[in-house]
Amino acid sequence: MSGSAHLDTFAADNLPPRELWPEILRTRPEFSYPERLNCVVPLLDRWVAEGHGDEPCLFSPDGDLTYRGLFDLVNRICNVLTGELGMVAGNRLLLRSANNTWMVATYLAGLKAGLVVVATMPLLRASEIAYPINKARISVALCDAKLADEMEKARPLAPGLGRLVYWGSDGPDGLERMVERASPVFEPADTAADDICLIAFTSGTTGEPKGCMHAHSDMLAICDGFSGMILKPERRDRFIGSAPFAFTFGLGIVLFPMRIGASFVVVEKAGPDDLPPAIERFRATICFTAPTAYRAMIPKLGQYDLSSLRKCVSAGEALPRGTFDAWLAATGMKLIDGIGGTEVLHIYISAAADDIRPGSTGRVIPGYDAKIVDDEGREVPTGTVGRLALRGPIGCRYLSDPRQTSYVRDGWNLPGDSFRVDADGYFWYQARSDDMIISAGYNIAGPEVEAALLTHPAVQECGVVGAPDADRGQIVKAYVVAAPGFPASAALAEELQRHAKDAIAPYKYPRAIAFLPALPKTSSGKLQRMELRRRAEREAAHAT
Repeated sequence: MSGSAHLDTFAADNLPPRELWPEILRTRPEFSYPERLNCVVPLLDRWVAEGHGDEPCLFSPDGDLTYRGLFDLVNRICNVLTGELGMVAGNRLLLRSANNTWMVATYLAGLKAGLVVVATMPLLRASEIAYPINKARISVALCDAKLADEMEKARPLAPGLGRLVYWGSDGPDGLERMVERASPVFEPADTAADDICLIAFTSGTTGEPKGCMHAHSDMLAICDGFSGMILKPERRDRFIGSAPFAFTFGLGIVLFPMRIGASFVVVEKAGPDDLPPAIERFRATICFTAPTAYRAMIPKLGQYDLSSLRKCVSAGEALPRGTFDAWLAATGMKLIDGIGGTEVLHIYISAAADDIRPGSTGRVIPGYDAKIVDDEGREVPTGTVGRLALRGPIGCRYLSDPRQTSYVRDGWNLPGDSFRVDADGYFWYQARSDDMIISAGYNIAGPEVEAALLTHPAVQECGVVGAPDADRGQIVKAYVVAAPGFPASAALAEELQRHAKDAIAPYKYPRAIAFLPALPKTSSGKLQRMELRRRAEREAAHAT
């Protein structure tokens, strides 16, 4: 790393060997950054220095902050981290909270102080919290007192954790008291652009979580890529979203507006029942959430004034055409679809405005390259389904993990998604590579079947997986949450099967349909198809 400011070299020491990195493309001027860069300076400090400190930055039910107010709070926390807590550049800092003002401020403070931030999902249990603490050798953690129970249970499982400080506890040793004693003056750490500032752990649905390492320049690249080139926000915009900041999709809610001096809203509860009233209250203009949330919000739209909204971003899982059409009919707005990932930090394929083709994820964001390859890495003809290969200004670098060689091959990132690309360069999502169902020799994409079922009014949500079958190898099995007013029944299952046969090739229809009160999801709201696959396997074994 060029002139690293890290006194603790753990991050650099645990990067993959250079020959295992993907190729990093930084040829476009938008992604050209100075060698010395602390990302918080252009995101926060600059607005105060340029005379915009009194402009709104953060809105919250607990109170609002101007850019100067957030600047002062971040500086005080920086002094606590490097003073009372004795942290030095390169140390890892664990953060644990729902989305709130303190989560934003501690996150930015960790970056500004030259630390490596490790944020965790609020719903994790003790063993899941202990894993990143041990893997990243974290000695200091800041946590919302509301999440203290599982945090305390994690302590004996993570013997390396030395200091644990809570906010919201009102105790004499709480973070608020420390911050009150600290100076609001702090000089940003003189970090290099390629100094690691974030280790984002994946959800671990297919094994142990993987730590994805990202640098200060990466934090700006997502702002200057998807946000700057596709979303194109304005200073008047006010962002809101549901994704936890520990999920890198959620970072856009904070970083994108701060890059241009706009503002954002943080709410701890941001499910489909919570977002509409929050949008109305804070007059949000740009919303980020998952497709299932948009669909669930549609019946509630008439109860709230959402006229402030002007753009809506959908990511985290495939956007079904039925959801796109339903949202457009209800609001007049086209959902901006996109696909990204923790390994590359944020969205890399998308389209907005008149470039949107309903059903397509979009085109590659300028500065990125993508192609469709077979299992041997050879590019396949246009229109052929294969594996997505990607490279751009950000790439996968796992924290000391042999799985680096599975994600990166020959300089390309392989996110594990199956796509086809058309002659105009639009990418059409098929499935996660491990979501392909092979039934009687046919390759069937589960999300395609889901999209067909979701066009029926009786289907509120659904998840489709392959279930073991003695005759066909696998059959398509759909787990459906019935919409209100449509009682689950064998007759409804048959109706949905007929509907699917009419909407997609008959060989793809779900040969089995089970009704559930709710689908299993991650803390970030993504459907856990792995859990549905396990359920299907158990049910098949029980049937025999």
